[in-house]
Amino acid sequence: MRAWALAAVVVNALITVTGAAVRVTGSGLGCPTWPRCTPDSFVPARHEDIPMVNTLIEFGNRLLTFLVLAVAAACVIAALRLVPRRRSLVRLAWLQPIGCAVQGLWGGLVVKTALNPVTVSVHFLLSVGMIAAAWMLYARASEGDGPARAVVRRDIRRLGHVLVGAALALVVAGVVVTGTGPHSGDVIATRFAFDIETVARLHADVAYVVVGLTFALLFALRVTGAPRPARRAALALLGVELSQGLIGYVQYFLAVPAALVLLHVLGATLVWIATLRVVTSLRVRDPLPSPIAPVPAKQAV
Repeated sequence: MRAWALAAVVVNALITVTGAAVRVTGSGLGCPTWPRCTPDSFVPARHEDIPMVNTLIEFGNRLLTFLVLAVAAACVIAALRLVPRRRSLVRLAWLQPIGCAVQGLWGGLVVKTALNPVTVSVHFLLSVGMIAAAWMLYARASEGDGPARAVVRRDIRRLGHVLVGAALALVVAGVVVTGTGPHSGDVIATRFAFDIETVARLHADVAYVVVGLTFALLFALRVTGAPRPARRAALALLGVELSQGLIGYVQYFLAVPAALVLLHVLGATLVWIATLRVVTSLRVRDPLPSPIAPVPAKQAV
């Protein structure tokens, strides 16, 4: 169960990066129709005014959806085969195929709206939600079903929850920057009507807040003698954030080259996963107590 849940985290992160590759290569409408790739074919076919390489890139991203769906189905099967069956894991596992279906339909809307930045942004945020669901499935698969029990002080755990909210705000701010800047996915795609420097600075400000909260959490975990897994998770998150910040500044000063955009999208997913890892390391769930079987009375001799 844990292996398939971790695979779901990986493939959902992977499809966010390939989706960014579709955008930065101008292949967003390489398949101009949905669910067909072209009006007359479900598979790549030559179409007027669309280079074949763009069609192949977009179609490749669509094919990756089937890999995500296959892993999602494996998560459900693994959860159903557990003995004893755990309803909490079954419910979390079902979020994966349901999310795939929603993403597939929404992807069609993205094509129908000619890569409107709102629909494209929601498309990315749905993947962020699926990553969160997959990570929770992974974390819960190694725990019991008892009530959550904090391994740190209550105020530290609250700080962890605030950090998750700030990290999500950072992702949303990054999505707005992406929808405002270059690399729209196609020449006919529209952009958000924001000033790119303003939204980029706002994104950087939120990033400073996230890094500050992470440092505060790491400091609190160390001075209170928190368990080592929690401290390691917070330190890893800080390292990912600093690396992501470096990539962000370099790509800004180099006029947002396509290769660094892909690295930045990968970094965003890693920041999100590392944040989820931190917050789940701040609590444990014990197994539910098993019912005590009655002791049979001794037979008379």
